[in-house]
Amino acid sequence: MSTVARKLLELIRFSHTIFALPFALLAAALAWKDEPFRWQDLVGILLCMVFARSAAMAFNRLVDRGIDAANPRTAARHLPTGTLSGAVVWSFTLACCAGFVASTLLFYAREPSNPWPLYLCGPVLLFVLAYSLAKRFTSLAHFWLGAALMLAPVAAWIAVKGLTEMTVPFLLGAAVAFWVAGFDILYACQDATFDKEIGLHSVPARFGIPASLRIAAGCHAIMFALLVGLYFASPHLGAIFLVGLSAVGVLLVYEHRLVRADDLSRVNRAFFHVNGVISLGLLAVVLVQLAVK
Repeated sequence: MSTVARKLLELIRFSHTIFALPFALLAAALAWKDEPFRWQDLVGILLCMVFARSAAMAFNRLVDRGIDAANPRTAARHLPTGTLSGAVVWSFTLACCAGFVASTLLFYAREPSNPWPLYLCGPVLLFVLAYSLAKRFTSLAHFWLGAALMLAPVAAWIAVKGLTEMTVPFLLGAAVAFWVAGFDILYACQDATFDKEIGLHSVPARFGIPASLRIAAGCHAIMFALLVGLYFASPHLGAIFLVGLSAVGVLLVYEHRLVRADDLSRVNRAFFHVNGVISLGLLAVVLVQLAVK
C-alpha cells in the first residue's frame, strides 16, 4: 500500500466503517429471506457503503480543517499538519462520490424495474455530505449524522426489494439513527468547551456534559425500544435475536458507565470498541437467527 493511500485510510478512519456497514448487511439479509440472493447486490451494497462513507469523511476533514487546526485534540490530523494536501483529499472525495454513483448502476443493470438506487443516489449523497456543515448552525447535528447512517439499512433494503414492505427497514434505520446520535453526543462531550468558545453547535456545548449524558442515554433507550419493535415487525426474527438484543442492552448500559461527567478519559473505548461490538454482534446474531429459522 502506498504512503498516500495509507494516509487517506487514516484520514477517513476506514475502520469506523464497521458502525454502519453491518446494519446495511443486516437489512439486506432480512430482505434476502424474501428475495433471491444475488452476489451483484452484495457487491453493490459493499461498494456503495465504502464509497459513500469515504466521501463523507474526506469532505468532513476538508470543511473542518480550520476548526481541526484550532482544536488541540484534532490539531495533529492530516490536513492541519500538511501530511495530506487539500488537492489530494479533494480528488479522493470526488472519486469516491463518482464511485458511489457508479456503484448504484450494479443494481439497475441487474434489475431495471428497480431504478430507485440510481434515482436516489444523488439526494442521499448530498444529505450525507451536508452533515459536515450542520454543526455550524444547529445543535441537532448529532441527529443529522444519525439520519445519514440510517440511510444505510434503508438503502440496502431498497436495493434488494425496492420500495416495498418498508416497516422493517425503517424500524432498523430509526434504531441506527438514535444509536449513532447517542454515541456521537458522548463523543462530542470531549469538545464541549471548545465548541462553545468558537460558536459551534452541539448538544454538549448547549446543554452541558451532565445533561448531554442523559440525552445520549435516552437516545440509546429509544434505539433499544425500536429494536424490540423490529422483533415484532419481522417474521424472520425469533428467540436467538432476543438473546442478542439482551446482550446489546447490557453493552449499552456498560457504554454509559464508562463515561462520566467528571471523567471523559474512556470516551474512545465507549465510542469505538463497545459500538463496534454492538454492530458486528447484532449482525452475527441476525445471521445465525436467519440460518436456523
